[in-house]
Amino acid sequence: MMKTLLAATAMLAIPGLAAAQTVGFAQIGSESGWRAAETTLTKQQAEERGIDLRFSDAQQRQENQIAAIRSFIAQGVDAILLAPVVATGWDSVLEEAKEAEIPVVLLDRRVDSSDDLYLTAVGSDLEHEGEVAGQWLAEKVAGEDCRVVELQGTTGSSPAILRKQGFEAGIAGHDNIEIVRSQTGDFTRSRGKQVMESFLQAENGGADICALYAHNDDMAVGAIQAIKEAGLNPGEDILVVSIDAVPDIFKAMAEGDANATVELTPNMAGPAFDALEAYWKDGTTPAKFIQTESRLYTPDDDPMAEYEARKDLGY
Repeated sequence: MMKTLLAATAMLAIPGLAAAQTVGFAQIGSESGWRAAETTLTKQQAEERGIDLRFSDAQQRQENQIAAIRSFIAQGVDAILLAPVVATGWDSVLEEAKEAEIPVVLLDRRVDSSDDLYLTAVGSDLEHEGEVAGQWLAEKVAGEDCRVVELQGTTGSSPAILRKQGFEAGIAGHDNIEIVRSQTGDFTRSRGKQVMESFLQAENGGADICALYAHNDDMAVGAIQAIKEAGLNPGEDILVVSIDAVPDIFKAMAEGDANATVELTPNMAGPAFDALEAYWKDGTTPAKFIQTESRLYTPDDDPMAEYEARKDLGY
């Protein structure tokens, strides 16, 4: 703690650095382990850089995020981080931030607004993530017929839209693979379990399901529980592929209950603060999209080692 305080004090003395800057963070909420890790790492990054971070939890409601942004504008913060709960409906409040000359950085999700209303967006290629998952499944089933059930993310959110599009692109041309049921699980473990229960009931107790594709790992973990309670073996009777690479999916993979996950790093704040510090220092304008790295993990990648490496990151 003393080392952190000394580092922050030292940064305050260095001209040009954003050590004394104030940043508002309008977070979606804590609907998943990944989201909790993003919040933890953002707070850690801010502390390490000497930035005063003002945090708002919107509890998955856009109106709460808009109110938080307006509050940040009224407070005169130096920048705003926004992880948008949905893609639409942001024009007015982003225009207000622009008029106040407060740069906005989008984290992990995009918006359907003109890109001159925000400084940059930090995230992965969401469509590519879904495509990687689809390509993995196509290779895994190797031409055998496969009926897929899909747990979508929050309706209207960019991850739900793009991860669905990407997966469909990944299985395109493979007529043996068919998405037979698709419903939102709101990115939560509890809803993932609930919706998977309905899928199992509708598909001959699960006997007619070849694979589950979940837009995030938390829904997949909930679905795994439902599959077990139905007397089936997840990872074997029903293949499980999802996105995020949170610790619990690696634990499930190590136990044979999951088959693949595509990584979404929760450290969006590091690149965001780098961009802001350069902007504050000399007006350097970053690219409109800063892409983070994603990769596919399977049981061949020592999932217990991955679990141990990630379990204390705030998930």
